Amino acid sequence: MNYPTNAIIPDDQLIHYFLNNDAPALETLVYLNKDKIYKSIFSMVQDKYQADEIIQNVFIRIIDLLMAGKFVEEGKFLPWAMHISHELCINHLRMIKYAPVITKSSPQHQIIKYAQTESRLPIINHEQHEEIRVMIEMLPEKEREIIVLSHYANLSFKEIAEVMKCNISSALSQMRYALTNLHNIIKKKQGVFNI
Repeated sequence: MNYPTNAIIPDDQLIHYFLNNDAPALETLVYLNKDKIYKSIFSMVQDKYQADEIIQNVFIRIIDLLMAGKFVEEGKFLPWAMHISHELCINHLRMIKYAPVITKSSPQHQIIKYAQTESRLPIINHEQHEEIRVMIEMLPEKEREIIVLSHYANLSFKEIAEVMKCNISSALSQMRYALTNLHNIIKKKQGVFNI
């Protein structure tokens, strides 16, 4: 069955169709979500080629997990996919931190050095992302979800409300609570380090 990309079919319904051997359902699911996932990946790695590679790995991982029956969050495919993409970005940034870089100082000699000093700024960003991710994980589920949808997927509050199946004012309230709680977590963490 072919699905129009402008049809309103819930993600969990498309997943159900895919798991019943309907491949076009997966194509539609990918089409509807790939731009948001790609934007979040690119915002973390800041490189088109790396982002292209990571998004392929994200959808391979998603297919593997779906086939293994690991998707249980009904109606919340995008936050789940965003979490997977975030983890793969973190893993990627960890790998490039220690990747060897080959340079030629003369035609006869090759010097191998580690990229750690040359990619210091992205590593600092990675470490900051990791700290923020840990603090976001401390939030209640709804607050964590809205921050992921807003910050990593760059969704508008209208889109967030659609994903979370609530009205826009509820989404705005949830964001306010999430940011207040995140601010309190950051203050507590700073207090621990100031002792």
